[in-house]
Amino acid sequence: MPSRKELKRAGRHALRRNYVVFVMVCLIASFIGTKNTYTLSVFGLSSGSGDSQDSGRFASDMGLDRVWEDIASGDLKRGEEDSRSALSHMTANAQNPYLGRTRGVFAQVVNSIMSGSILVTLANAVTSAVKSPDIATSLLVGLSLLLALLLWLFIVRVYNVISARFFLEGRLYDRLPIGRFLFLLRVKKWMHVAWVMLFQSILLILWSVTIIGAFIKLYSYALVPYIVAENPAVPARRAITLSRKMMRGHKWELFILELSFIGWDFLSMLTFSGPLGVFFLNPYREATIAEYYAHLRALAKANQVPDSDLLNDVFLYERPSGELLRRAYTDELSLLKRPLPETLQKSGLEGWFTRLFGVTWTYKGTEDSYNEYLEQKAALDSLEHILNGTEYPFRLNPIPEPKKRRRVEHLHYMRHYSLLSLIAMFFLFSFIGWVWEVSLHLITDGEFVNRGVMFGPWLPIYGSGALMILVLLNKFRGKPAVEFITAVVLCGCLEYATAWYLEFTHDGMKWWDYSGYFLNLHGRICAEGLLVFGVGGLAIVYLIAPLMDTLLRRVPIRCLAVVCALLVCAFTADQFYSARHPNTGDGITDYGARAGTEFLQPIMSQYAVSDIPENSWKRGVKWQQYI
Repeated sequence: MPSRKELKRAGRHALRRNYVVFVMVCLIASFIGTKNTYTLSVFGLSSGSGDSQDSGRFASDMGLDRVWEDIASGDLKRGEEDSRSALSHMTANAQNPYLGRTRGVFAQVVNSIMSGSILVTLANAVTSAVKSPDIATSLLVGLSLLLALLLWLFIVRVYNVISARFFLEGRLYDRLPIGRFLFLLRVKKWMHVAWVMLFQSILLILWSVTIIGAFIKLYSYALVPYIVAENPAVPARRAITLSRKMMRGHKWELFILELSFIGWDFLSMLTFSGPLGVFFLNPYREATIAEYYAHLRALAKANQVPDSDLLNDVFLYERPSGELLRRAYTDELSLLKRPLPETLQKSGLEGWFTRLFGVTWTYKGTEDSYNEYLEQKAALDSLEHILNGTEYPFRLNPIPEPKKRRRVEHLHYMRHYSLLSLIAMFFLFSFIGWVWEVSLHLITDGEFVNRGVMFGPWLPIYGSGALMILVLLNKFRGKPAVEFITAVVLCGCLEYATAWYLEFTHDGMKWWDYSGYFLNLHGRICAEGLLVFGVGGLAIVYLIAPLMDTLLRRVPIRCLAVVCALLVCAFTADQFYSARHPNTGDGITDYGARAGTEFLQPIMSQYAVSDIPENSWKRGVKWQQYI
């Protein structure tokens, strides 16, 4: 067996080759709660320390658990009182709030969960619908348990296998396609993998009855995600048995390997428990564990461990020969000789504009052929990496990959968008953004608020951001990692500029304020929002916009033009009116009041609301005058 230094050296080498993808994989794992969740503190999501831990214990004693007991007993009124008490305690201390932050979308959502207020809201809603507290309670309990189980089983547990696949491929190959996140769907094994991971979890739960058994079996079954990542078709029992046999005599070895990162863990805590873990330690640790699995696999093969023949993905560990690759990709190699038809090559100003921004004046029938050619070109770029040995050849996977569905085949993300389609998508994305923000406010504050400067059901910053990503970043569509980074930068600049302009033109009034969020800049942008923009940008470019454009092309051009014209007129009228009479009020522009009262909530509760002039924050009056 190689030494720990050799394993770590190989892990660092793999990390250097695939740094951006490895960091992204680990970051997603932290967000969904698969592993490394302590690094969420970098986005204001850690449990904190000191008084915040007391808040966490209080939430457990007086929040979620107590409210659940109240609802189960049918006492909704008492549940409301307990949830309010828990929420007030959790957000009272601005220096050590629960989750490390009093503000932030994630912090608000989790605070509402831990305080139990979301249970009260759901219970009241169900009770109002069915007119029976007992039936409402039963439905709420059943639906909550079902939803939690499904999310845990099909997302959290399966993601362990997806993550393992990335790190196994990254050992040997320099290029990891983003589409590998869906590799279990491509081989139609998502449901089977979920069952295997459920079986592993059940065994671990049963073994947790004994402390020694839980510790031993935790390491006995540690290789299951890697075994399934290599062979998603392996039966559950055989995956468990094979992991146990491969780990025989190596459990202490793995424990010491994990323990050897303790120095980095301490250093990570000294750097606020987040940045070092997110950007280095977590992917470094996972890459090293993948190296350890590869060596245990080789050892099992050499010793002819029973069922080791199930580990049959040879090209995860050695590159195929050029001749084998050419035979596997014969049909795609023929595409290299297919020239671009001259009739599809645009010239003049329209050709320059189309090549630079991916936008055409009007949609033409030839666009279908042109888009398919561009998609084939992207596939050929991938083929070039495969032939050069820098990307895993999925056609040589032991599990044959079915042909993609025809519907998905036509979602070419390298397409050209017509001006009419872009106008329609601007309003669609603006509406989606409005629904998103209204929904968040409804969940966190329990009331409907028409978000935004304007009065219509649209937030133009979302539509503008989506179109800017599609148009200005057109040249980067073939490089998802670059697309992600540039989307973060572009949307961050757009949001900051928009916030500055609104404050400048409306006497400092704010329609959003990220003060208190981690890594915020003047309260106008923050790390949490930028991360969402990056992920959302990828979803827009590679899935949502192509799907929207495909559907819009089915609408008759005249009908689409009339609808777009009416929307533009309504939007323009709303824009002119809002410039003089902007949409303001509670939950829209009251950030000055919120920022000034969050940490004073326990004190202000001692005074009557009438003692504080309405909207005094707009006139620069300080809250301290009333204390």
